[in-house]
Amino acid sequence: MKLKTARRSAFSALARVKPTTILEDATVPRSQVAPLVVKIQEIAKKYNVLIANFGHAGDGNLHPTGLTDERNSEEISRVEKAFEEIFKTAIDMGGTITGEHGVGLAKKDFLKKWVDPGAMKIMKTFKEMLDPNGILNPGKIFDVKPKCEGKLPA
Repeated sequence: MKLKTARRSAFSALARVKPTTILEDATVPRSQVAPLVVKIQEIAKKYNVLIANFGHAGDGNLHPTGLTDERNSEEISRVEKAFEEIFKTAIDMGGTITGEHGVGLAKKDFLKKWVDPGAMKIMKTFKEMLDPNGILNPGKIFDVKPKCEGKLPA
């Protein structure tokens, strides 16, 4: 029970360290969790940024969290570079750039970098099958504009 309480309190505690928290997720095989944690700290040191880790290591999903200040553009740039290296490291360790939170706009560029073009085509085709009118999140990941100009199909 104490571990669950600590886990639930982690983000709130981290949010008090600096004004901006950037919560990400990266997933690796369970055998690579400890090496990824070590690597994340090395990356944080390399870029001179503060990155905390929490997550659910039982499934290999970690939540590296950048503690920064969005008003400091130079520091934000270093945090972004650190996360790019963290995502690349997760991929190199047999993992993925997300295990829970999804790709979204924040990771859109990472998806295109590390996912095979054939897989991207399959994802786009699947999206078009589920959303033939292009009304679900138009232009977000696949840069497809809605076919119905904002009107729901009849």
